[in-house]
Amino acid sequence: MTRSIETMHASQRTILDTIGHTSLLALRSICPANGARILVKLESENPTGSMKDRMALAMIEAAEMDGRLAATGSVVEYTGGSTGVSLSLVCAVKGYPLHIVTSDAFAREKLDHMTILGAKLHIVPSDSGRMTEKLTRDMIEAARVIAAEIPGSFWTDQMNNRDQLAAYHTMAAEIWDQTNGRIDGFVQSVGTAASLRGTGEALRRYNDKIRIIAVEPAESSVLSGGETGAHKIDGIGAGYIVPLWQDDIAHSIEQVSTEEAIAMAKRLAREEGLFAGTSTGANVVAALRLADTLVPGATVVTVMCDTGMKYLSRK
Repeated sequence: MTRSIETMHASQRTILDTIGHTSLLALRSICPANGARILVKLESENPTGSMKDRMALAMIEAAEMDGRLAATGSVVEYTGGSTGVSLSLVCAVKGYPLHIVTSDAFAREKLDHMTILGAKLHIVPSDSGRMTEKLTRDMIEAARVIAAEIPGSFWTDQMNNRDQLAAYHTMAAEIWDQTNGRIDGFVQSVGTAASLRGTGEALRRYNDKIRIIAVEPAESSVLSGGETGAHKIDGIGAGYIVPLWQDDIAHSIEQVSTEEAIAMAKRLAREEGLFAGTSTGANVVAALRLADTLVPGATVVTVMCDTGMKYLSRK
């Protein structure tokens, strides 16, 4: 009888039920000199290998609940790839047609993954494969036009969508439980700012003394008051102040160059066995900097945003 009930329960589950509850792992070789710990949230364990699975599911389910997305509707989004792959997964399981505006600036693996999951891609050409403010704005405008042309479509609009914050509140709760409340700092790179904002504000509710650090590309340090510029760290650094950003989100902002991010991503693979993307490399660079300012024995948590399998053509 028990086996029958368990079998029935398993048959009702989908791949979406496996999103979240990812591991938290301490770095062993890449460590601060002062004895502080750096823990990495392994979001690569999510179904598409990215933390964006959390926010894609949150945005779609919120829209389903309040009627913005009808059962016969379509979904539209602009994305550098990870959000698009995650939305492709969610829409494939739930049966929604998906239109993705993306660019040749992003990893080919992500574009192929979206196509395999059934998304229709609309490609916006980039400036020599680089991420720029103009590219971001061109993609947003293309998504707006497509959403207006498709009857009954729902534009998730990740740069403005607050529904995704709840997904990162959940990630913060996982981190708090996994560290038994022993966390002194949290470091995360800024794309839409949703993951930093959602995780940071929830962690502060547990303990307002936790240091929250934002990470941005040194080549496009707009959050720090610098000039917009081109960089090659996938998924972060839109080139302008994104709508979900708030000045009080972070205690400070760390600038990490593309070169530093790539070098750290390679170190993580070779020294820790963690095959991650460049945004994760940037996170760990910034986490080491923060750890150096804290007392021995302090704990800094950062995020392995996605798997390096998404960037094999760039390695």
